[in-house]
Amino acid sequence: MAEIGLRERKKRQTYQNVSDIAIGLFLAKGFDAVSVAEIAAAAGISKPTLFRYFPAKEDLVLHRFADHEDEAARVVRAALTGATVSSVDALRRHFLDGLSREDPVTGLNGDPGVLAFHGLLYGTPSLVARAYEYQQRSEAALAGALGGTLAARLAAGQIIAVQRILAQENWRRIAAGEGVEAVRGDAVAAAEEAFGQLEAGLPWLRREGSGGAAGVRGATR
Repeated sequence: MAEIGLRERKKRQTYQNVSDIAIGLFLAKGFDAVSVAEIAAAAGISKPTLFRYFPAKEDLVLHRFADHEDEAARVVRAALTGATVSSVDALRRHFLDGLSREDPVTGLNGDPGVLAFHGLLYGTPSLVARAYEYQQRSEAALAGALGGTLAARLAAGQIIAVQRILAQENWRRIAAGEGVEAVRGDAVAAAEEAFGQLEAGLPWLRREGSGGAAGVRGATR
């Protein structure tokens, strides 16, 4: 088991190292100006090996979001298991906690490297298109956690869209020159309002614990 654990850690480290090298090159030269062969050479691996790790060039950038694909789904599953808060309230608290920690995923982060990364992402059409695929997988995972019904899929689409729009607005303002502290209050207020609207528009998600799960399973198929 220790051998398997070590192998997995090395694999993850390789993913991270190659991704970091690629992003550094993209930020320095531009996404389209850097070839996969150049990245492989800089990382000290062959081009075929690189493609075994990253099927598409865009994945070298979006690897940073890989751990977040099922994040919303994990939050909802924990809420339903704990039987303490509704799914929407659990997601609201999770997003607000991210704002308090200045998690880059929330857009409320003034680190120059983070701002540059988001500028690369949102300013490159092929990356935006690939990010949409990541978003679709996030929606699918969340819909599954909510019960897998048509109502669950519709709700998941709305929730993931709200998180994305909130994060983009925070990033946009900070990238335009506003300080994190100047944006923080509005970011919290916007999140509270947005999740409040979600809860009002999705009353079947207000149920808590096992009752909420039952409500999800009984929603429109």
